[in-house]
Amino acid sequence: MRPVLHASPPMTRRQWFSGIAAAALPFGLPAISASAQSDAGKIRIGNHETFVVHVNARGNWVLVRLATDSGLRGLGEASHGRDAATLRYIALFAERLKGRGIFDIEWLRSAAAPEIAAGGTSAACAMSALEQCLWDIVGQALNVPVYQLFGGALRTAIRNYANINRSTDPRTPVGFASMAQRAIDAGFTAVKLAPWDDMPDDLSNASKVEEITQLGIDRASAVRQVLGPGRDLLLDAHSKFDLARGLALPKRLQPLSLFWLEEVTKVPDLPAIHRAAAMPSAGGEVIYGATGFLPYINAGCVDIVMPDVKYCGGMLELKKIASLAEAAGLRVAPHGPASPVGNIASAHVCAGMPNFLILEFSYGEVPWRAELIDPPEEIEKGLLQLPSRPGLGIRLNERTAAKYQVR
Repeated sequence: MRPVLHASPPMTRRQWFSGIAAAALPFGLPAISASAQSDAGKIRIGNHETFVVHVNARGNWVLVRLATDSGLRGLGEASHGRDAATLRYIALFAERLKGRGIFDIEWLRSAAAPEIAAGGTSAACAMSALEQCLWDIVGQALNVPVYQLFGGALRTAIRNYANINRSTDPRTPVGFASMAQRAIDAGFTAVKLAPWDDMPDDLSNASKVEEITQLGIDRASAVRQVLGPGRDLLLDAHSKFDLARGLALPKRLQPLSLFWLEEVTKVPDLPAIHRAAAMPSAGGEVIYGATGFLPYINAGCVDIVMPDVKYCGGMLELKKIASLAEAAGLRVAPHGPASPVGNIASAHVCAGMPNFLILEFSYGEVPWRAELIDPPEEIEKGLLQLPSRPGLGIRLNERTAAKYQVR
């Protein structure tokens, strides 16, 4: 005789919301009532906080936290603009947001457009950070990770490359090789450096230009030797070359078997470099918006576009840019050598990109990077494990932020 299965009475909508709210509590979410979660559209934006955390001479990390009248708070990153200007724009845009709903993401983009057109990168960073905050809040209010709001996940492990450029000291071939070895030991299978950062702006001294060009090649060669043939080497030229020297550079780099060569020249000359180079080309890190990327893509500047979630207009804009690239048959590798907050925000969008390639990770800048968020980034063999908790899935570790706060 089969056992009798006693079915539980069907769960009501209110009971279901209460259950998922309780399940979120161990992660530290506020105890939002069932009615608050079911009425997410009624949640209003409140005050904001900023945290400027000292990293090194290459720049601070600027983080934003946005509060709501429901108790939910969202986190975002605005690093690597001009800090003072960025903070002013954050205050301006946050004031405009106050009292508005948590879904007013396109409205924020439109409201900030005049300042971004006039103020450039700092204004873009400010708006992008607040936009990240809103997505974090929306995900928490709906009790889903943000990647579910962007079409779901094609992958939950996001490949990262270790950018060792900001952390290497001394900037000798041996110094770069040593930092690359550390990244390999940490599990990364791809490493990037910008070996020509000391190239003078004035390229009229041909012997000096050649000296720095060869030094950069020597630095890259030292890193390739450490990486061996089975790992990937990425080089960023930071637009240090003119067209003639830029056309010659890819040929000199062919023995290094590059994963990509990034931004050899200024934009007008990039299509010529792209056509001449045997290795893939990448770029676009400071371009704002889909409208900025459209002519860049149409001009045939690169094989791989590199929007930065802080500069390009936020997470939704990153998704739009990725769609433009997909239509053009290009891959996307978001730029972002900053804090774990921006890295996680980018990863949530990358999770659902059909044309995603790899994500940037700023390796070795500070030993306390992992302590800045709770829980820490989970990276195994260069793969960032995407949080499945509501929102971005992270909280700011205020003790660490306060310890390294810019005074």
